[in-house]
Amino acid sequence: MKVIKTGGVTTPIGFKTGGISCGIKNSEKNDLAMIVSEVPGATSIMTTTNVVKAAPILWCNKVIKNPYKQAVVVNSGNANACTGPKGEEAVSATASKAAAVLGLQREDVLIASTGVIGVILPVEKILSGIEALGPQLGNSQEDSNIAANAILTTDTTQKTIAVEVEIGGKSVKIGGMAKGSGMIHPNMATMLSFVTTDAKIEPALLDKLLKETTVDTYNMISVDGDTSTNDMVTVIANGMAGNQPLQENTPDYEIFKEAFIYVHKTLAKKIIRDGEGASKFVEVEVRGTKTKDDARKLAKSVITSSLVKTALFGEDANWGRVLCALGYSGADFDPLKVSLVFSSQAGMITLLNDGAPIAFDEDEAKRVLSETDIHIAVEIEEGDEKAVAWGCDLSYDYVKINGDYRS
Repeated sequence: MKVIKTGGVTTPIGFKTGGISCGIKNSEKNDLAMIVSEVPGATSIMTTTNVVKAAPILWCNKVIKNPYKQAVVVNSGNANACTGPKGEEAVSATASKAAAVLGLQREDVLIASTGVIGVILPVEKILSGIEALGPQLGNSQEDSNIAANAILTTDTTQKTIAVEVEIGGKSVKIGGMAKGSGMIHPNMATMLSFVTTDAKIEPALLDKLLKETTVDTYNMISVDGDTSTNDMVTVIANGMAGNQPLQENTPDYEIFKEAFIYVHKTLAKKIIRDGEGASKFVEVEVRGTKTKDDARKLAKSVITSSLVKTALFGEDANWGRVLCALGYSGADFDPLKVSLVFSSQAGMITLLNDGAPIAFDEDEAKRVLSETDIHIAVEIEEGDEKAVAWGCDLSYDYVKINGDYRS
């Protein structure tokens, strides 16, 4: 697998993209992006589990019944959530305008939004923006970067990645872009991810692969424990690489699957590294559980805990908070079989062994936790299953950013 660090959604063959400012945001920053495939592509989506779903999510859940799509329209600065009939009318008008500009059917278009909840979407601005953006779409790296920046809200940096693999003698590429910095606690914040590929794969298999991938990537990250009304992961596979259709349980499929998971995991980690106000990237690895589900619950509980996050921000090895988070995770385990280790580039410190505390040097622990990247290892010693989750610390800046979000 070749990693194309400067790649994005236009790296695969047959995709165009771009971004523009249509006036949704108070600033003059770009706030509208489009991704378009030259041909209809097998499409899979995963959307928020929040009962309160934004109008674009309702639209996508409806039109995905035909799993071939050709375009995505994304706006930032307004979530179009909790906006009633007007919100749904805005989505319908957006799809119709994009279809008219691109020469498609309205059901060929997916819609995504991110921003403030409960504010009526200024749809006329979006319709004018689509009209202006359509002719500007391109397949250059610059076009990809512009689009990746247009979907951001409180994010401080764009999040893109692309990879290339060889399948049946054909070069197959996968590219992606994502946004997310706060309200990140997906269970498939706002967390949006758009992945393109020129691989040929049937919708049912793509859907299965995305569901499997989401469980151990986006569903294993948390910035603040909030699940958005707008979370969505979208994958479009247009088949223009010319490979034979991928079949499950074959070497070619395994090659593609590894690359596919890598792209989504990379985007998920980039979201965490850009967590609102975050100063630390935290990886929690749980090993030795009886079931995979228990391992996931334990790891996710630790990285979601506000008390763990604040302790890490303060570089305080208050390991009792980790044990507390493990205890209320809902997983089945014996606390007397738990071992706990904190580590970083500065060193490693064992805090707990078989449920018993280990004396440690506080200054050494602070040195370990002073690094940007922190690893927390939890060993349960009851089975062979494992899981990894990613999170960040919780700082004063997180409160400042979210206290001023609408101003």
